[in-house]
Amino acid sequence: MSIKKSLLIIIIILLIDQISKLYIKMNFQLGEDLEIFSWFRISFIENDGMAWGTKLSDIFSFITDKSAKLILTIFRILAVTGIGYWLYDVIKKQKTKTLIFAISLIFAGALGNIIDSVFYGVFFSDSYGQVATFLPEEGGYSGLFYGKVVDMLNFPLYNGILPDWLPFFGGKQFSFFDPVFNVADVAISTGIGILIVFNKRAFREVNSFIKIDNSSYESNNNPT
Repeated sequence: MSIKKSLLIIIIILLIDQISKLYIKMNFQLGEDLEIFSWFRISFIENDGMAWGTKLSDIFSFITDKSAKLILTIFRILAVTGIGYWLYDVIKKQKTKTLIFAISLIFAGALGNIIDSVFYGVFFSDSYGQVATFLPEEGGYSGLFYGKVVDMLNFPLYNGILPDWLPFFGGKQFSFFDPVFNVADVAISTGIGILIVFNKRAFREVNSFIKIDNSSYESNNNPT
């Protein structure tokens, strides 16, 4: 896969991710929920931490929330820089299309969430009890590097009471797939999933074939 095709994949994912986030941020209040189907909802939340909303300050009590946010954003920038170099390297070495495609997805998703973390705190007013304003005169809800990641995709595939005959959990309330995420998260998860499921195909060595002109070969070895 060429670098142009890889860039096209990255640009498409970034556009879909950022357009969806901008729409939600400028049309929904924080916590607002809209049912599209019984199994799909638009649920606007903001993630200030890592996966599942976990913060470094939750793990290390001596770190303040503000410091934890800055550390996480800087780590994300370093990580996406490393992924970007990895992508450049595998394209340069002409590795498999599967590997390049997967890394392109991961890079695009990571970059999409970094845009939120770095810039959204400056670009938007807060969404508490109101729809956010883009580039508010009074300034954003936070500073550079302190933005929150916008999440909105919610797939509550099951929410109900489990059958009584089930051991241990029977008769209890149960919900399946509660996480709220975004397009960037989908890209990252898909890329990682491809690397895991299609590991052998992704990391196999690409053989280089030398094409031989048979007519030239025969003429050189059969002089008249």
